[in-house]
Amino acid sequence: MTKKTALVTGASRGIGFAIARRLGKDGYRVALVATGPEEKNRANLDILTEDGIEWKYIQANIGDSSDRKRIVKETIDAFGRIDVLVNNAGVAPLVRADLLDMSEESFDRVIGINTKGNMFLTQAVAKEMLKQEKLFKKRGTIINISSCSADVSSTSRGEYCVSKAGVSMLTKLYADRLASEEILVHEIRPGVIATDMTSVVTAKYDKMIEDGVFPIARWGQPEDIADAVSAFASDLFLYTTGNYIDVDGGFHIKRL
Repeated sequence: MTKKTALVTGASRGIGFAIARRLGKDGYRVALVATGPEEKNRANLDILTEDGIEWKYIQANIGDSSDRKRIVKETIDAFGRIDVLVNNAGVAPLVRADLLDMSEESFDRVIGINTKGNMFLTQAVAKEMLKQEKLFKKRGTIINISSCSADVSSTSRGEYCVSKAGVSMLTKLYADRLASEEILVHEIRPGVIATDMTSVVTAKYDKMIEDGVFPIARWGQPEDIADAVSAFASDLFLYTTGNYIDVDGGFHIKRL
């Protein structure tokens, strides 16, 4: 029986690695995309091997057009098909600047990776999914990892908020376009997750948790996101597309 293949971007650490590992444990062959060299991430890759997961590492930048084409080609060359795409790769601004001081260069960098990269990698993968033989209950699944910042204002990193709001619209657009092709598209909005990206503001989020801003009063873990991805990638949501789920400890709840 042919095994399903999952392609996960930003997969060398944090949320992306947790997703890749979870899908591998679910029985997928996993193509991991990251910008760093394979040897830099050897410790995590060895964990996958120890778990008995079949994996392929692809060093690439989703913000680069030629790299996006190569990501698809190398995944197909290694595994023959792509059944699940998880658009997890993303960057924060290099400098948190007030909205009135944000530079065009920072805006272009964040949008170019987080939104444009998502748009055109999804386009390339969707075309590949349409070409391959349908072997399972659906032709494919695309899962976008956006952020609570798609809806929550942070005026010191406006470019990030705009980029993730764009990902939310891409979820709707691709869900609309691909539903008739039996490709389902979902979005996960993480809240405050313990990763390298949030490590620079640990004190801020510790205080928010202590002050009761999050109904579930703890940091989110990468595995919390991976569990949601696992569910969407499965056959449990065959009559659902274009939707999102908040994995944020209830942060999205408006309270008096």
